[in-house]
Amino acid sequence: MEKGIFVRTLEGEKTERPPVWFMRQAGRVLPSYLEMRKDYSFKELMRDPELAAKVTLLPIYDLGVDAAILFSDILVIPEALGMELAFTDSGPRFTTALKDVANPVKSLNADASKLEYIYDVIDKIQVTKPAGIPLIGFCGAPFTTLCYMVQGLGTNHTFPDAVSLLYKDKKLAKQLLSAITDLSIEYALNQVKHGIAAFQIFETHAGLIPSDLYMELIMPFVRKISAAVMNAGVPTIFLPKGLGVGLTQLQPGDADIISIDWQVPIKEARKMVPKEMGLQGNLDPRILLADQKVIENKLEEYLSFGAEESNWIFNVGHGFIPGIPVENAKFVVDWIKKANWNR
Repeated sequence: MEKGIFVRTLEGEKTERPPVWFMRQAGRVLPSYLEMRKDYSFKELMRDPELAAKVTLLPIYDLGVDAAILFSDILVIPEALGMELAFTDSGPRFTTALKDVANPVKSLNADASKLEYIYDVIDKIQVTKPAGIPLIGFCGAPFTTLCYMVQGLGTNHTFPDAVSLLYKDKKLAKQLLSAITDLSIEYALNQVKHGIAAFQIFETHAGLIPSDLYMELIMPFVRKISAAVMNAGVPTIFLPKGLGVGLTQLQPGDADIISIDWQVPIKEARKMVPKEMGLQGNLDPRILLADQKVIENKLEEYLSFGAEESNWIFNVGHGFIPGIPVENAKFVVDWIKKANWNR
C-alpha cells in the first residue's frame, strides 16, 4: 500500500519536505464547496456519505494538500449525548443550553448509535480517496465541547457560563467533562476501526482559562482520549489553541504531534514542547488575505526551521476563515512543495 508523505512523516521518516494540510480546508475557501452549499445545507452535506466524502476530498483535488480531514463537526458528540442541535446560518445552536437545565448531568443520555452515519462517511471516503492520501479523523477536546454545551451557541466565544462553571462547581464540571470524554473515546476508536490514518483533538478554546487550571482540570481528560487512540496504534495530534506557556507542561505520551497556534513562534514552540513530540502549524490563516509576495516572505521564515525539523507538519495555526482567496491557499501548498528544504 502506497504511503504518502504525511504518514511517512508521522512514522518518523525524514521526508524531502514537510507535509501540508489545513484545518477547515474542506469548505469556506473552496468555490467547489460553496457551489455545493447552494443545493445542500451543512447538515445534509455532513450526513450523506456520498456528499460528505466528496466534500472531504475536495481540497485534495482543488488545493493539492497531502491529507484529507473528515468533513464533520465537533458538536456531533453533544448531539449524541442527547442535546438538540440546529445548524443555522449564524452557526450551530442548541435548543436548550446546559446553563438553562436544572440537572445538566441527568439531562444527558449517551446514544452512540447517533454517530453511526459518520462511520458510513469514513467508509465511503476510504473507497473513493486517491492512493497515498490519508484520512485524518477528529473530535473536539472535552473543554471546547463543554463550552458549546453549557453556553448553547457558538457566537459568544468567551463562553462566560462555561468558564465560571469550572470555578463555581468543579465537581459538576468534571462529571460533564467525563461524559464527553467517554463518548469521545468510543467515537475515536470507531474512527480507528474504519481506517483513519491519524486523529486530531481540537481544543479551540484552551486559551480561555489559565494554563495551570487547564493542565490540572482539563488535561487529564484529553490524555484519556489521546491514550486510547495511541494505544490503538493511530498517531494523535493535539491542538491546544491559546495554551501559551502551558506548552511547557506537556509530556511525551500526551500526543504524538502538538499543533501550534499562531500566537507562539514555531521556533519558540520547539523549545517548549518535549523533543520526542512532533509539531504542526502554525501560519496565521489571516495572512492569506494579503498578496502573495507578503505570504511568500512569511513562508520563507519557515525554511530554516523545516531544514532542521523533519518531525513537523505544515498547517495553519487554526482553521481557514471565510474570505481567503482560494488561489492564495493553493499558492501556499505549491510553495511548500517546490521550496528547497535543505534536507
